[in-house]
Amino acid sequence: MKRQFAFVMLAFTLTGQAAAATNWKGVDEAFGRAGTVQSGDVHRYGFPRSDLDVSLDGVRIKPALALGSWLAFRDVGNQAEVMGDLVLTQPEVNPVLSRLLDGGLTITALHNHLLRSTPGTMYMHVHGMGDAVTLATALRRALAASHTPIGASAAAATDAIALDTKAMDAALAAQGKIAGGTYQFSFPRAEQITEDGAPVPASFGLATAINFQPTTKGRAVATGDFVLIESEVTAVLTELRRHGIEVTALHNHLVGEQPRLFFMHFWGNGEAIALAQGLRAALDRMNLARPAK
Repeated sequence: MKRQFAFVMLAFTLTGQAAAATNWKGVDEAFGRAGTVQSGDVHRYGFPRSDLDVSLDGVRIKPALALGSWLAFRDVGNQAEVMGDLVLTQPEVNPVLSRLLDGGLTITALHNHLLRSTPGTMYMHVHGMGDAVTLATALRRALAASHTPIGASAAAATDAIALDTKAMDAALAAQGKIAGGTYQFSFPRAEQITEDGAPVPASFGLATAINFQPTTKGRAVATGDFVLIESEVTAVLTELRRHGIEVTALHNHLVGEQPRLFFMHFWGNGEAIALAQGLRAALDRMNLARPAK
């Protein structure tokens, strides 16, 4: 009995060591910036494309609205998993893609999020499994093939914003947050998403994101993406168009997830509260998690 107890304790100790083995400091050093730890022990790294001057419908787009590259890491057993979305100009796409492949990363999607923007931007979704620092080093090398600013970035502004945020919260039945001159909302799904049988947290890029940027008095542009299951796609498409909101892309980001997810990007330009109400109508056609009380 004593030997059995000792074996169990040894196994627990080894397991604990394996779970804590990820060298997050090394990942921070590879990227030249600290990650943000989110729910599910996800370490997220943001790379806003502050170097780009992108306009759409006469509006200069803030990086926090639609130009934010990001990479999210988490522990999976004795290795790390990374998933993310890189914002690239068209000439940057293939140089970055080649370096990602050289580094053992998988490209799961390449597409637009916006229509009519100048210059045009592309969005490359990446995935990888292995040692976290090795993955981060390969990703850093790939980013270096673009003009993405690398290294410590300035903190995003959280000051007051020229929107009636209380009315926006009421229209969307949620609490938004100010970030980088935008007002942002996140809506996780009710289902537990799995990949290869293992649960994937919503903070790994699986929550619906809705961002607003004020323009003139009482007006805003809005963009983001809805994270949908197959049965919701047509219903959400219909609601968005019924409220005058453009659908700009529909695609997948992952490989092997259950249930299968579809990502629908949108663009709205108009009276801010009306946009929020239209987006809420689309959200009401989805199976969303109930807000925590």
